Amino acid sequence: MEAFKVLAHWDPEAGVWWAESVDIKGLVAESETIEGLLEEIRQIVPDLMRLNHGITQSVQINLVADRTEGVRIPA
Repeated sequence: MEAFKVLAHWDPEAGVWWAESVDIKGLVAESETIEGLLEEIRQIVPDLMRLNHGITQSVQINLVADRTEGVRIPA
């Protein structure tokens, strides 16, 4: 089964995760949690795959998350 890559990014100013994909045309989603983002993706992907890619069977999503955090080191 082919896997489609979805990139998830953390926006610290907005306090949300947002997703994009080169592999899945038209995918745009956001949520306050990574779990919520994955649920949004699960809801959106079937329609996008049918409409934009002509795919009607199940697909795998490879969710790659990117979040950078500063860690304070006490003196």
